[in-house]
Amino acid sequence: HHLQSLGVAPETFVALCLRPSAEMVIALLAILKAGAAYLPLDPAYPQERLSLMLEDARIDLVLSQSELLELLPEHGARIITLDTEWGVIAQESTQNPGSAVTADNLAYVIYTSGSTGKPKGALVSHRNVLRLFKATDDWYHFDEHDVWTLFHSYAFDFSVWELWGALLYGGRLVVVPFLVSRSPEAFGELLRREQVTVLNQTPSAFRQLMRAESVALARRGQLALRLVIFGGEAMDVSRLLSWFELHGDDQPQLINMYGITETTVHVTYHRLSKADAERGHGSPIGQAIRDLEIYILDEHLDPVPIGVFGEMYVGGAGLGRGYLHRPALTAERFIPHPYSKEFGARLYKTGDSARHRADGVIDYSGRIDQQVKIRGFRIELGEIEVALAKHPKVRAVVVIACPEEGGDSRLVAYVAFKGEAPTTSELRQHLQKQLPEYMIPAVFMMMGELPLTPNGKVDRRSLPAPDQLRPDLEQAFVAPRTPAEEILAEIWSQVLNVERVGIHDNFFDLGGHSLLTIQIIARLKDVFRVELPLRALFQAPTIEGALNAIVEMLGERETVEEIARVFKEVNQLSEDEVTATLLAL
Repeated sequence: HHLQSLGVAPETFVALCLRPSAEMVIALLAILKAGAAYLPLDPAYPQERLSLMLEDARIDLVLSQSELLELLPEHGARIITLDTEWGVIAQESTQNPGSAVTADNLAYVIYTSGSTGKPKGALVSHRNVLRLFKATDDWYHFDEHDVWTLFHSYAFDFSVWELWGALLYGGRLVVVPFLVSRSPEAFGELLRREQVTVLNQTPSAFRQLMRAESVALARRGQLALRLVIFGGEAMDVSRLLSWFELHGDDQPQLINMYGITETTVHVTYHRLSKADAERGHGSPIGQAIRDLEIYILDEHLDPVPIGVFGEMYVGGAGLGRGYLHRPALTAERFIPHPYSKEFGARLYKTGDSARHRADGVIDYSGRIDQQVKIRGFRIELGEIEVALAKHPKVRAVVVIACPEEGGDSRLVAYVAFKGEAPTTSELRQHLQKQLPEYMIPAVFMMMGELPLTPNGKVDRRSLPAPDQLRPDLEQAFVAPRTPAEEILAEIWSQVLNVERVGIHDNFFDLGGHSLLTIQIIARLKDVFRVELPLRALFQAPTIEGALNAIVEMLGERETVEEIARVFKEVNQLSEDEVTATLLAL
């Protein structure tokens, strides 16, 4: 009612900048009940990116809280601070409001990375979302007994499935605090405590949970999960074999769903099995959701034979309107449907490579253009290149996604500089003002010139392998001096794939990210038998800072150093020597 009194109506946008909370869910419901569409602003995004989104969507109204106001950029929109203005809002009617909204009106706009350096807003209607759940109901049978987690940022379209899947069926929604979402042990405890039945994860996040669960299962008992639904990035099914051996195929069921923001979250369905994991090749995404069509075409828009990779195109009821205020880009990506007689039918050009297998299952193999997916986030490499090129010391730049051991990837920036070479810290700080954390390259390679092909284009095949030495940081290198510092440096070196790590080096400047902090904490627990709080690494992301936090938990520096000394000595023994020592004891 309060929003409607301020002129909010169908086909208008209301932005909200809130942390994960019950208040955030209430605010989303309020925007939809008032008839408008919501624009989620993640408080973790830099101000420049938030400003671009607010300007592009021509936002007049933002819902936020007083503690977050300093994070918002200067903008002409009116800001309602829910905590300080609640007294006024509470005076409004408590009756269910009416609105002129229809199923074809917009429900939300979510911004994705853009190759030109400008994020683009994908427009999705109420009908798009409702048909997603109707079309998948025969597979899932969601109901009021299900308990879902809201694990992902509401600025990531996976949240649409999590949030409205719970509420549309009358289920319970557990909003996961950020720090809990980054601690597999704490998240596993939450899953048990809240008896969660429907879990939605990117493969990267689930692999962290798998490692924690293999330890926790014997101590704490079974999870209540009936469904684990994957999305957001390619799935290496072979890495699920240990999970299937522990839990079997049926409880919970593991489902792989390929999807795209522009086609409303999910496009395909494939129930994973132990046989898939044992087959161990490809990323099977299954079949199209029943009200969608999938075509795998060549460059002439002709279907490719079974077993041959081509570009995937999606048609049907899930296609959104296109991009906000970007008619040329909309026309480029949402093309006329060459195989439909229906007037105005369209196909969405995904830019993804896939093939039909002989058994009818579709295999996904990744991007065919300048777009990549890392840890579930869709990233246009061109946007990072545009942002880096703005730095005064950068003459030319190319960014690639470099595969790592274990199936993950990291972003590597190759920078041709002018004058004095910039430091890694300089470039990271420059990007942090423009891009979210997941778009900051893990490695910066400084080069006098970028290699070129005879046609004058960057020769990507000739780019050198990422340097594993310590990056050129602003702070001086200080080598480890004690057994404990040496162990921490070795752990960081292995996790970050960097040869030299100093005790004052910033974990994130070395290419670290939130998922890698989980590995650091797990390895520290193996050595010192204490679980370092995740916030400790975020607050003091250096070896010295982590060691101080461990000392605070264990009591004395001497105790920590003695544990480290013994650990190093034992690690140098052979298996036979360890056995002999234990027998002697």
